[in-house]
Amino acid sequence: MSTNSHRNAIVAMQETAESSLKIPVDRIRTYDHNPRRSENPEFLRIKASIRAQGLDQPLVVTQRPGDTDYMTYAGGNTRLRAIKELYAETGDAAFYHLPCLVKPWQCESDVLLAHLRENDLRADLTFIDRAQAVFDLKQLLEKELGTQALSQRQLQVLLKERGYSASPGLLSPMAYAVQTLLPVLPQALYGGLGRPQVDRIRQLERTVRTLWKARGLGDDAAFDTVFETLCRRYDGPDWDLDLLRGALETEMAEALEVNLHTIRLELDARLAGHPPSATKSQPTVIESESADTATDAAGPSPTGDRSHAARSISPPDTLVVDPIDELTAEVEPSIPRHPPQSQAEEDSPTVEPVAVGDKILRNDLASLRARAATLAAGLAERNGLGELIAPLTDQGLGFIARDVPDAALADQLDPDALSEISLLWWQLAACAEMTVAPLEAIVPLLAKDTVLRRALEHQDAGLLFNSVWTLDPGHTGYRLWRTLSEPDWQDLVELMTTYRRIHRIAADTHTPLWEG
Repeated sequence: MSTNSHRNAIVAMQETAESSLKIPVDRIRTYDHNPRRSENPEFLRIKASIRAQGLDQPLVVTQRPGDTDYMTYAGGNTRLRAIKELYAETGDAAFYHLPCLVKPWQCESDVLLAHLRENDLRADLTFIDRAQAVFDLKQLLEKELGTQALSQRQLQVLLKERGYSASPGLLSPMAYAVQTLLPVLPQALYGGLGRPQVDRIRQLERTVRTLWKARGLGDDAAFDTVFETLCRRYDGPDWDLDLLRGALETEMAEALEVNLHTIRLELDARLAGHPPSATKSQPTVIESESADTATDAAGPSPTGDRSHAARSISPPDTLVVDPIDELTAEVEPSIPRHPPQSQAEEDSPTVEPVAVGDKILRNDLASLRARAATLAAGLAERNGLGELIAPLTDQGLGFIARDVPDAALADQLDPDALSEISLLWWQLAACAEMTVAPLEAIVPLLAKDTVLRRALEHQDAGLLFNSVWTLDPGHTGYRLWRTLSEPDWQDLVELMTTYRRIHRIAADTHTPLWEG
């Protein structure tokens, strides 16, 4: 059979079914849309293994219509590169004619999906590599379908139809990473910045943008210029969000000619979800003679840290309440409480304020529940779990967990990051009593299609443990407590303290926390 006839026979066979062939190494190339853009850290190990033992399984390849060469179809790019280097170094024929499984050509998106699925099985793609591959795939699908732009919902449906799972909650940060961050933070992203960090940058950018415009510093275009410039300045493999935040705060403080701490307090308030009316640069003064009388006073003391607003007590006849966090505002024992908001509150026994360090904190159930919700939401938001926490104002511990973390996190995070997120979720679930509260009280609060609701309804501990990475409790110290940032650690401790205080008040006042 002539060479051309042999080639035609191969092409005809490819069009109908898979085939096994031995193909010269110089007729196979790596896939030009390979999802992995960064160096495979396992390359030298893989090369050494192939040198010693050869290929452990055939390369899977395909061939574009009209091409004479083949390309990798589902992974195999690293192995092919290693074999090419070995052949160039040794000239050994064992590295020349390679066993291959030839897949029939379908379309470009089919090949990219195959590479994505293969990399996901090994869970070794960085978040930005995976995000870029998904949006390369979006462009291919748009071209193949003849449509101008697929929405994220349409993209999710198409990917699911083709056997690839990507939730809207994952596609959104992927789009932000590719479209907004990659041009200004390439070193940080390729250095391993994951979804939780991308979510935090996004939250910071949105919040600072809102404050920027509220303070009259310019429009979106002006903010974009500042944000992009500062991102590029601090880009690097050892990315630190605090550096970017500090630079943005300094930029605004200098432009407004105000104290840096004033901007930090405003930004803390907005990041914590307080309404704009609670972020004035000047605190409210409550006259000691009337809890309902408020007047303006001097600005807050420029002391304290970034995670908790500083408080200051004015002369003996007044109390300064920092509006950034009214739930933990100092209350002098001699000052009466605000009028009760409901008959139930009016009928409940009065609980004395409690001292924490040199502060006096409100100590009624409503305030403590609100405080717990604020702390839990902040911790969740800063660690990529923001969508999972919801406030619960009239019962329980002040908040609930809506569901377990997205299963896709296991594909995006390294074991250390995944363990930290998983352990933090368990801590939040414990502080909300998700697994010990009465089922009749907690289950109706959860959406029907959630893993958490199914696990609780059916008392299926296995489903819950299989859905959230559950480590030996002995790991909590070095995988969570040691790794949390100082503000997150302080908030976690305060959340646990608030949990204990809620239970003590409930016990002292004979108030049931849960209603079924």
